[in-house]
Amino acid sequence: MSEPTVRPNETTVPLLPCASVEETLAFYEALGFKATYKQSKPYVYLALQWSGLQLHFGPAPKGLDPAREESGGCLVMVDAVAPYHTAFVTAMRQVYGKVLSSGLPRITRYRPGASRFTLTDPSGNSIIFIQRDEPAELEYGGSKKLTGLARALDNARILREFKQDDRQAFRALKSAVRRHGADASPVEQAIALCHLIDLAIVIDEPTDPWLTDLRGLELTTDDRQRIESELGYLVGLQEWLPPQ
Repeated sequence: MSEPTVRPNETTVPLLPCASVEETLAFYEALGFKATYKQSKPYVYLALQWSGLQLHFGPAPKGLDPAREESGGCLVMVDAVAPYHTAFVTAMRQVYGKVLSSGLPRITRYRPGASRFTLTDPSGNSIIFIQRDEPAELEYGGSKKLTGLARALDNARILREFKQDDRQAFRALKSAVRRHGADASPVEQAIALCHLIDLAIVIDEPTDPWLTDLRGLELTTDDRQRIESELGYLVGLQEWLPPQ
């Protein structure tokens, strides 16, 4: 009689902490997930499914603070991340009337061409969607091929998309604008200021300083076209730019 062998047909299902059954169900069902199992007594257990993705939830550890966002998380490897982001933000608009981009729960903004985005749920869990062909290496601090504001913007992109640290991205870019802004072209300054405004909104910081600087720039038609081409995904962009 032959010995049983391991076959490569495994399925891994994340088991995440759940701080509130009601809030967890409300959020994921708003996104289109279906509950295949739910239980609150004698202990919490939820099983949720969307497309081919399964997420399971169990009791939260004693003292868990969702606001610290140290709860749990998982990676979801997909062929292309954009359709997933589109599906979730569309669902958010339908249920909440807006895209949840700050606080808990939320979804990170998606930059065209980006290889990942993150859903953070009411319990502080991070569900990170990653494109399978994402580059294996990153240059933290920004690409060494770039200088000045361009390198700072690349660093901010990495901090946001890969480290999920909007506050550090804001600090780094704010410092770079002060150091390199005077040496940059108006369009480069405008792109950096637009990112600062977006970051300020996400982390609940004042936007006035950056809006004032942005509206004081003299931008050509070509400048505006480049800004709109690169940053058209930012909600409110047209209101931020100086009048034509």
